[in-house]
Formats: sequence, C-alpha cells, structure tokens
Amino acid sequence: MSTDTPNASPDDAPSRAELAARVDELEEALAEATSEDDTKKMSIIATKGTLDMAYPPLILASTAAAFGYDVTVFHTFWGLDILHEERSKNLKLSSVGNPNMPVPNAVAALPGMDRVTTRMMEKKIEDNDTASIEELIETSLEMGVEFQACQMTIDLMDYDEDDFYDGVTTGVGAATALQDMADSDIQLLV
Repeated sequence: MSTDTPNASPDDAPSRAELAARVDELEEALAEATSEDDTKKMSIIATKGTLDMAYPPLILASTAAAFGYDVTVFHTFWGLDILHEERSKNLKLSSVGNPNMPVPNAVAALPGMDRVTTRMMEKKIEDNDTASIEELIETSLEMGVEFQACQMTIDLMDYDEDDFYDGVTTGVGAATALQDMADSDIQLLV
C-alpha cells in the first residue's frame, strides 16, 4: 500500500537528514511546551512587628529558600518594622496577653515589664546563639527571598522607603500580594 500523495514525485520527499532535523525540532518544542517548573513557591504575609513575631516569617522564608523554594514575604502594618533597619533592632516583646509568658498578666501590665520581658528574650536569643533579625534578613536576601513592603502601609504610617534594608521591594500593593499567593504552593499568614 502506497502512502505517497497522488501528485507527489519521489524527488519532493524530504531526505532522511531533513526528517531527522524536523523530528529534533518537534521534540525540542514538545519539551519546552511540557516542561514544568519544578520550583515550589511560598508566599508569607507578615503583619506583626514584635520580637517574637519577627522570627517565624524570617525563619520559614530562609528555610524554604534553602530547600529551593521561590519565597516572597509581604510585610504590612506593624510587620514593616521587621524590614526597617533601625526599628528592627529595637523590636519589643509584649508581656500582656501572652499566656506562655512566665509572668502573670497583673504583673505584666506594670510599667517597664515589656522592657524586662524583651530583655529576657534577647538574652535567650543571645545565649542560644540564634541569628539576629538583621542576620536573618541579610541571609534571606542573599538566598533570593523577596521581601515586599506594603505601599499603603508605608504611606499610612509615614515611613521613609530609604529606611528599609537594601533589597526590600517597596511600592507593592495588596493586588500584587494576592496574585503572588494565588500562584504559590504554600501560603502563610503570620
């Protein structure tokens, strides 16, 4: 049974080399079309700027980046203090309303107790040789973590964009953060 078209002559048939080149071309196009990006994506929203709440998004982001995740951390409201070079060095720990604090709420509410509990936590961090907020931010940035600062909050709180760590992305809105979360494999609100 012949597969030749009725009007085609044997001279019109592609050569073996032409067929091989066309097969290679089609295989490359198929590989490009079907290749999946194996990079997992994580999106974290950081809303709190206390000492104890600065560590979770930074540790999760740096760890995920170490495992090959593409990580974005969107900082809004008090979470912006984590990205602020000066404020991040003076984050406080609230002793009131924290049921795991070794201080009863009646005592925790006394003037100066936040300073005491903050110093206690800073000493634990120091004694345990835990990375500082600054070290975690710098390490995360080096690993490709994208730290985003909410533009609405920057304007609302009258922050100066120049006061954030170098490498922080400013001018990011909620729509961008939502799209990033929609495209992510893991979404966390901290």
